[in-house]
Amino acid sequence: MSAKHELLEEIDDVVAPRGKLDFYYYFSVLMSIIFIGMLVFPKIYITEQIYYKSRDIEKLKIEYDTLKEENKLISASVESIKYKNQVLDTLF
Repeated sequence: MSAKHELLEEIDDVVAPRGKLDFYYYFSVLMSIIFIGMLVFPKIYITEQIYYKSRDIEKLKIEYDTLKEENKLISASVESIKYKNQVLDTLF
């Protein structure tokens, strides 16, 4: 029975060898993660900054459009008041 087990263990080692993970393997995995992080982090940071700047720009654009409309209303009001003063000055 033990010969069969020894034979099966040897076949198992040949078919699927069990290697131990050494320091070099862990070091290479860690360096790979750091390298990928160095490549991905700037893209994420730049994309985030673009998002926040575009959000601020959109807010300022909305305020600008609102102020332009208010300016039109105020200009129309001023023109109306000028017209009334000119008409009233000529009548009296």
